[in-house]
Amino acid sequence: MDFSNLHTILRSLYDEMMPLCSEMAGVAQAIAGLGALFYVAYRIWRSLAAAEPVDVFPLFRPFVIGLCIMFFPTLVLGTINSVMSPVVQGTASMLEGQTLDMQKYREEKDRLEYEAMMRDPSTAYLVDDAEFDRQIDELGVTEAGTAAGMYIERGMYKVKKAIQNFFRELLEMLFQAASLTIDTIRTFFLVVLSILGPIAFALSVWDGFQSTLTMWIQRYIQTYLWLPVADLFSTILAKIQVLMLQNDISELTNNPNVDLDGSNTAYTIFMIIGIIGYFTIPTVAGWIIQAGGAGNYNRAINSTAMQGGSMVGSVAGGVAGNLAGRAGKLIK
Repeated sequence: MDFSNLHTILRSLYDEMMPLCSEMAGVAQAIAGLGALFYVAYRIWRSLAAAEPVDVFPLFRPFVIGLCIMFFPTLVLGTINSVMSPVVQGTASMLEGQTLDMQKYREEKDRLEYEAMMRDPSTAYLVDDAEFDRQIDELGVTEAGTAAGMYIERGMYKVKKAIQNFFRELLEMLFQAASLTIDTIRTFFLVVLSILGPIAFALSVWDGFQSTLTMWIQRYIQTYLWLPVADLFSTILAKIQVLMLQNDISELTNNPNVDLDGSNTAYTIFMIIGIIGYFTIPTVAGWIIQAGGAGNYNRAINSTAMQGGSMVGSVAGGVAGNLAGRAGKLIK
């Protein structure tokens, strides 16, 4: 599954839904116009009743908000998105660079591991079919037990590699699924905030609802920052994997007999940490810009992340123990 295409679809969905903002502009203008009438009339009447000069400057507020409502997709959303898009592009380029490095080092590690096993005749037959057939042909009839042992060892090696690849692919899929979940929720929030944004601006004209304007801007920017924060988090994890791969390459270069099982286990642990950490992104975005009204959601999603991480760890441990037990029975 190509998760990058799914993220691109979400970007396209956001762009396709933006014209719906214009459909809400008519209703928002009516609400804002009525609010502006009461807003201006109340302040002029209060100044006249107190025999004070009318302060004209505050009276421009509802008209400026009305102008924003009329040109909401370009004047409001276009401005915010244009200001924030360099942040998204910068973090995306950082992630792309680390991902390319990780793929390069992974290929280098696999090549060195293959070469190290090929240099040792006792392990070469495990990874190379031609070498396995050659050693089997060299064995005589009296060495049938040795040949059977080679078949068993080769089979166990393939089972071990299959289990490692299965867990790696499973955790990588769950990691990508967590990223897609955050991106989907982010897109949903942005679409709702964008479509109903003119209504929020219109309500801010009325006395008692002035904070609606600033709260809408805060929540939109905070939600928009989920993507760059997610890219930064993925960049950090990719950098950790690059450092681990560099260490494995150094070990394989200097010590051909090194055992990399510990490194594979550490990789699995970091993937589980990444799956759990993805669901803390809304909280981290809230540290950058504070927006009220999302605290309960952040607590709920963090609780879900902890439960999901516990379930992933339990399932991984249970499956590993079951497979290890069966493998032990096969050896006996």
